[in-house]
Amino acid sequence: MNADETAKAIKDMEIRGAGRIARAAAEALSDTASKDHKNIEAMKKEIIRSKDVLTASRPTAVSLYNAVQYTLKGFDDCKSVKEAKELLIKNSKEFVTLSNEAVKKIGIMGSRRIKDNSVILTHCNSSAALQCIKQAHRDGKKIKVYATESRPWRQGILTVNELAKEGIDVTMIIDSAVRTVMKKIDIVLVGADTITSNGSVVNKIGTSQVALAANEARVPFVVCSETYKISPQSMYGDMVTIEERNNDEIVKKNEISENVKIFNPVFDSTPPKYIDGIITEIGIINPGSVYEIMIKQFGTTEFR
Repeated sequence: MNADETAKAIKDMEIRGAGRIARAAAEALSDTASKDHKNIEAMKKEIIRSKDVLTASRPTAVSLYNAVQYTLKGFDDCKSVKEAKELLIKNSKEFVTLSNEAVKKIGIMGSRRIKDNSVILTHCNSSAALQCIKQAHRDGKKIKVYATESRPWRQGILTVNELAKEGIDVTMIIDSAVRTVMKKIDIVLVGADTITSNGSVVNKIGTSQVALAANEARVPFVVCSETYKISPQSMYGDMVTIEERNNDEIVKKNEISENVKIFNPVFDSTPPKYIDGIITEIGIINPGSVYEIMIKQFGTTEFR
Protein backbone atom coordinates (compact mmCIF):
# COMPACT_ATOMS: atom_id res chain seq x y z
CA MET A 1 0.00 0.00 0.00
CA ASN A 2 1.08 3.58 -0.57
CA ALA A 3 1.42 6.13 2.25
CA ASP A 4 -2.10 7.53 1.94
CA GLU A 5 -3.70 4.08 1.89
CA THR A 6 -1.57 2.94 4.81
CA ALA A 7 -2.39 6.03 6.88
CA LYS A 8 -6.10 5.52 6.24
CA ALA A 9 -5.86 1.84 7.17
CA ILE A 10 -4.13 2.81 10.43
CA LYS A 11 -6.75 5.48 11.22
CA ASP A 12 -9.59 3.10 10.39
CA MET A 13 -8.05 0.42 12.64
CA GLU A 14 -7.57 -1.97 9.73
CA ILE A 15 -3.90 -2.10 10.72
CA ARG A 16 -3.66 -2.53 14.49
CA GLY A 17 -0.87 -3.10 16.98
CA ALA A 18 2.18 -0.89 17.40
CA GLY A 19 4.57 -3.33 15.73
CA ARG A 20 2.31 -3.95 12.74
CA ILE A 21 1.73 -0.21 12.36
CA ALA A 22 5.48 0.46 12.44
CA ARG A 23 6.25 -2.18 9.81
CA ALA A 24 3.43 -0.92 7.60
CA ALA A 25 4.77 2.65 7.79
CA ALA A 26 8.27 1.55 6.83
CA GLU A 27 6.91 -0.40 3.88
CA ALA A 28 4.74 2.55 2.79
CA LEU A 29 7.79 4.82 2.64
CA SER A 30 9.57 2.16 0.61
CA ASP A 31 6.61 2.20 -1.77
CA THR A 32 6.86 5.98 -2.12
CA ALA A 33 10.60 5.72 -2.79
CA SER A 34 10.03 3.05 -5.44
CA LYS A 35 7.92 5.32 -7.64
CA ASP A 36 9.31 7.32 -10.56
CA HIS A 37 10.49 10.80 -9.51
CA LYS A 38 11.58 13.59 -11.85
CA ASN A 39 14.48 14.64 -9.68
CA ILE A 40 15.76 14.44 -6.11
CA GLU A 41 13.97 17.65 -5.09
CA ALA A 42 10.61 16.29 -6.24
CA MET A 43 11.33 12.99 -4.54
CA LYS A 44 12.22 14.63 -1.22
CA LYS A 45 9.03 16.68 -1.34
CA GLU A 46 6.91 13.55 -1.85
CA ILE A 47 8.79 11.56 0.80
CA ILE A 48 8.30 14.32 3.38
CA ARG A 49 4.60 14.52 2.50
CA SER A 50 4.31 10.75 2.95
CA LYS A 51 6.17 10.96 6.26
CA ASP A 52 3.80 13.63 7.58
CA VAL A 53 0.70 11.71 6.48
CA LEU A 54 1.91 8.53 8.17
CA THR A 55 3.01 10.09 11.46
CA ALA A 56 -0.28 11.99 11.78
CA SER A 57 -2.29 8.76 11.48
CA ARG A 58 -1.49 7.54 15.01
CA PRO A 59 0.21 10.23 17.14
CA THR A 60 0.55 8.10 20.28
CA ALA A 61 2.38 5.17 18.67
CA VAL A 62 6.05 6.12 18.91
CA SER A 63 6.80 2.87 17.10
CA LEU A 64 5.39 4.43 13.94
CA TYR A 65 7.48 7.57 14.40
CA ASN A 66 10.65 5.60 15.08
CA ALA A 67 10.00 3.33 12.08
CA VAL A 68 9.70 6.38 9.85
CA GLN A 69 12.88 7.89 11.31
CA TYR A 70 14.75 4.61 10.81
CA THR A 71 13.63 4.36 7.19
CA LEU A 72 14.64 7.98 6.49
CA LYS A 73 18.08 7.59 8.09
CA GLY A 74 20.63 9.22 5.74
CA PHE A 75 17.96 10.40 3.30
CA ASP A 76 18.80 14.11 3.66
CA ASP A 77 22.33 13.46 2.40
CA CYS A 78 21.25 11.72 -0.80
CA LYS A 79 22.21 13.55 -4.02
CA SER A 80 20.31 11.50 -6.61
CA VAL A 81 16.98 9.70 -7.00
CA LYS A 82 18.77 6.38 -7.50
CA GLU A 83 20.82 6.78 -4.32
CA ALA A 84 17.77 7.81 -2.27
CA LYS A 85 15.59 5.03 -3.65
CA GLU A 86 18.15 2.34 -2.85
CA LEU A 87 18.73 3.73 0.64
CA LEU A 88 15.06 3.96 1.66
CA ILE A 89 14.22 0.51 0.30
CA LYS A 90 17.21 -0.96 2.17
CA ASN A 91 16.32 0.86 5.40
CA SER A 92 12.71 -0.23 5.19
CA LYS A 93 13.54 -3.90 4.66
CA GLU A 94 16.09 -3.74 7.46
CA PHE A 95 13.57 -2.27 9.90
CA VAL A 96 10.90 -4.85 9.06
CA THR A 97 13.42 -7.67 9.51
CA LEU A 98 14.67 -6.28 12.83
CA SER A 99 11.11 -5.79 14.03
CA ASN A 100 10.08 -9.36 13.26
CA GLU A 101 13.26 -10.76 14.79
CA ALA A 102 12.67 -8.66 17.92
CA VAL A 103 9.25 -10.25 18.45
CA LYS A 104 10.74 -13.74 18.15
CA LYS A 105 13.47 -12.94 20.70
CA ILE A 106 10.90 -11.46 23.10
CA GLY A 107 8.84 -14.64 22.74
CA ILE A 108 11.77 -16.84 23.73
CA MET A 109 12.60 -14.76 26.81
CA GLY A 110 8.96 -14.32 27.74
CA SER A 111 8.35 -18.06 27.62
CA ARG A 112 11.05 -18.52 30.25
CA ARG A 113 9.07 -16.28 32.59
CA ILE A 114 5.96 -18.44 32.20
CA LYS A 115 5.86 -21.48 34.46
CA ASP A 116 4.18 -24.75 33.60
CA ASN A 117 0.46 -24.78 34.51
CA SER A 118 0.35 -20.97 34.56
CA VAL A 119 -2.83 -18.97 34.11
CA ILE A 120 -2.12 -15.84 32.08
CA LEU A 121 -4.09 -12.64 31.54
CA THR A 122 -3.51 -10.45 28.49
CA HIS A 123 -5.12 -7.22 27.30
CA CYS A 124 -5.79 -6.02 23.75
CA ASN A 125 -3.80 -7.61 20.89
CA SER A 126 -0.04 -7.33 21.35
CA SER A 127 2.06 -9.36 18.92
CA ALA A 128 4.95 -9.38 21.40
CA ALA A 129 2.85 -10.54 24.37
CA LEU A 130 1.13 -13.18 22.25
CA GLN A 131 4.49 -14.43 20.98
CA CYS A 132 5.51 -15.09 24.61
CA ILE A 133 2.31 -17.04 25.22
CA LYS A 134 2.54 -19.03 21.98
CA GLN A 135 6.23 -19.80 22.59
CA ALA A 136 5.42 -21.13 26.08
CA HIS A 137 2.78 -23.39 24.53
CA ARG A 138 5.23 -24.57 21.87
CA ASP A 139 7.75 -25.26 24.62
CA GLY A 140 5.32 -27.82 26.00
CA LYS A 141 4.00 -25.84 28.93
CA LYS A 142 0.40 -26.30 29.98
CA ILE A 143 -1.13 -22.84 30.13
CA LYS A 144 -4.51 -21.20 30.28
CA VAL A 145 -5.17 -17.68 29.05
CA TYR A 146 -7.78 -15.06 29.87
CA ALA A 147 -8.03 -12.28 27.28
CA THR A 148 -10.00 -9.07 27.68
CA GLU A 149 -12.54 -8.10 25.07
CA SER A 150 -10.75 -4.73 24.83
CA ARG A 151 -13.56 -2.40 23.92
CA PRO A 152 -14.54 -0.44 21.95
CA TRP A 153 -12.73 -2.07 19.00
CA ARG A 154 -12.75 -5.52 20.64
CA GLN A 155 -9.19 -6.41 19.72
CA GLY A 156 -9.59 -9.28 22.17
CA ILE A 157 -11.43 -11.18 19.45
CA LEU A 158 -8.26 -11.14 17.36
CA THR A 159 -6.30 -12.34 20.38
CA VAL A 160 -8.54 -15.27 21.31
CA ASN A 161 -8.81 -16.45 17.71
CA GLU A 162 -5.02 -16.32 17.31
CA LEU A 163 -4.44 -18.28 20.52
CA ALA A 164 -7.21 -20.77 19.81
CA LYS A 165 -5.63 -21.47 16.42
CA GLU A 166 -2.49 -22.49 18.31
CA GLY A 167 -4.51 -24.93 20.40
CA ILE A 168 -4.20 -22.84 23.57
CA ASP A 169 -6.92 -22.95 26.24
CA VAL A 170 -8.26 -19.38 26.06
CA THR A 171 -11.24 -17.56 27.55
CA MET A 172 -12.39 -14.08 26.59
CA ILE A 173 -13.74 -11.87 29.36
CA ILE A 174 -15.46 -8.52 29.38
CA ASP A 175 -13.10 -5.72 30.41
CA SER A 176 -14.87 -5.07 33.70
CA ALA A 177 -14.30 -8.70 34.79
CA VAL A 178 -10.53 -8.21 35.17
CA ARG A 179 -10.59 -7.81 38.94
CA THR A 180 -12.92 -10.79 39.28
CA VAL A 181 -10.62 -13.21 37.44
CA MET A 182 -7.36 -11.76 38.81
CA LYS A 183 -7.49 -14.17 41.76
CA LYS A 184 -6.92 -16.99 39.24
CA ILE A 185 -4.03 -15.31 37.41
CA ASP A 186 -0.32 -16.17 37.81
CA ILE A 187 1.09 -13.52 35.46
CA VAL A 188 -0.18 -10.62 33.34
CA LEU A 189 1.44 -10.03 29.94
CA VAL A 190 0.63 -6.89 27.94
CA GLY A 191 2.22 -4.96 25.10
CA ALA A 192 3.14 -1.30 24.74
CA ASP A 193 2.50 1.46 22.25
CA THR A 194 5.00 3.83 23.85
CA ILE A 195 7.50 3.61 26.72
CA THR A 196 8.60 6.93 28.19
CA SER A 197 11.98 7.86 29.61
CA ASN A 198 10.78 7.38 33.21
CA GLY A 199 9.55 3.84 32.50
CA SER A 200 5.84 4.56 32.18
CA VAL A 201 4.02 2.47 29.59
CA VAL A 202 1.38 3.94 27.31
CA ASN A 203 -0.87 1.19 25.99
CA LYS A 204 -4.46 0.32 25.11
CA ILE A 205 -7.01 2.03 27.36
CA GLY A 206 -7.66 -0.16 30.38
CA THR A 207 -4.06 -1.34 30.76
CA SER A 208 -3.52 0.81 33.85
CA GLN A 209 -6.62 -0.67 35.48
CA VAL A 210 -5.33 -4.17 34.77
CA ALA A 211 -2.04 -3.14 36.40
CA LEU A 212 -3.83 -1.82 39.47
CA ALA A 213 -5.82 -5.05 39.85
CA ALA A 214 -2.64 -7.09 39.43
CA ASN A 215 -0.84 -4.98 42.02
CA GLU A 216 -3.66 -5.44 44.51
CA ALA A 217 -3.61 -9.22 43.96
CA ARG A 218 0.21 -9.40 44.04
CA VAL A 219 0.28 -10.78 40.50
CA PRO A 220 3.35 -9.95 38.34
CA PHE A 221 2.51 -7.39 35.66
CA VAL A 222 4.95 -7.71 32.76
CA VAL A 223 5.23 -5.61 29.60
CA CYS A 224 6.43 -7.16 26.32
CA SER A 225 7.87 -4.57 23.97
CA GLU A 226 10.44 -3.94 21.28
CA THR A 227 12.96 -1.23 22.17
CA TYR A 228 11.88 0.91 19.21
CA LYS A 229 8.73 1.70 21.21
CA ILE A 230 10.82 3.75 23.62
CA SER A 231 10.12 7.46 23.11
CA PRO A 232 13.33 9.52 22.90
CA GLN A 233 11.21 12.69 22.69
CA SER A 234 9.98 12.08 26.24
CA MET A 235 13.54 12.53 27.50
CA TYR A 236 13.38 16.15 26.39
CA GLY A 237 10.04 17.00 27.94
CA ASP A 238 7.61 16.15 25.14
CA MET A 239 4.37 14.71 26.47
CA VAL A 240 2.86 11.61 24.89
CA THR A 241 -0.32 12.54 23.03
CA ILE A 242 -3.23 10.38 24.16
CA GLU A 243 -5.38 10.01 21.08
CA GLU A 244 -9.15 10.37 21.34
CA ARG A 245 -11.43 8.78 18.76
CA ASN A 246 -14.94 9.38 17.46
CA ASN A 247 -18.10 9.09 19.53
CA ASP A 248 -19.67 6.63 17.09
CA GLU A 249 -17.26 3.95 18.33
CA ILE A 250 -19.09 4.09 21.66
CA VAL A 251 -22.73 4.87 20.90
CA LYS A 252 -24.98 4.71 17.86
CA LYS A 253 -26.50 7.83 16.34
CA ASN A 254 -29.55 9.06 18.31
CA GLU A 255 -28.92 6.43 21.01
CA ILE A 256 -28.30 9.05 23.69
CA SER A 257 -29.14 12.71 24.14
CA GLU A 258 -27.03 15.11 22.10
CA ASN A 259 -26.31 16.90 25.37
CA VAL A 260 -24.29 13.93 26.64
CA LYS A 261 -20.55 14.15 26.08
CA ILE A 262 -18.43 11.11 25.20
CA PHE A 263 -14.84 10.62 26.30
CA ASN A 264 -13.13 7.97 24.15
CA PRO A 265 -9.35 7.86 24.78
CA VAL A 266 -7.48 5.08 22.98
CA PHE A 267 -4.63 4.73 25.47
CA ASP A 268 -3.71 5.25 29.11
CA SER A 269 -0.43 5.41 30.99
CA THR A 270 0.74 2.84 33.55
CA PRO A 271 3.28 4.19 36.07
CA PRO A 272 6.54 2.25 36.48
CA LYS A 273 5.76 1.32 40.10
CA TYR A 274 3.11 -1.11 38.85
CA ILE A 275 5.39 -2.77 36.26
CA ASP A 276 7.46 -5.78 37.35
CA GLY A 277 9.54 -5.97 34.21
CA ILE A 278 9.76 -5.12 30.51
CA ILE A 279 10.71 -7.95 28.17
CA THR A 280 12.61 -6.56 25.17
CA GLU A 281 14.68 -8.09 22.39
CA ILE A 282 17.85 -7.08 24.27
CA GLY A 283 16.79 -8.60 27.58
CA ILE A 284 14.39 -8.23 30.49
CA ILE A 285 14.76 -4.78 32.04
CA ASN A 286 13.09 -2.97 34.90
CA PRO A 287 11.31 0.34 34.20
CA GLY A 288 14.13 2.24 35.90
CA SER A 289 16.54 1.05 33.20
CA VAL A 290 14.61 2.60 30.31
CA TYR A 291 16.58 5.86 30.42
CA GLU A 292 19.88 3.98 30.17
CA ILE A 293 18.58 1.90 27.24
CA MET A 294 17.34 5.08 25.57
CA ILE A 295 20.78 6.70 25.79
CA LYS A 296 22.38 3.59 24.25
CA GLN A 297 19.79 3.47 21.47
CA PHE A 298 19.54 7.15 20.58
CA GLY A 299 22.51 8.88 22.22
CA THR A 300 22.37 12.14 24.17
CA THR A 301 21.80 14.45 21.22
CA GLU A 302 18.30 15.87 21.16
CA PHE A 303 16.03 13.76 19.00
CA ARG A 304 14.21 15.81 16.38
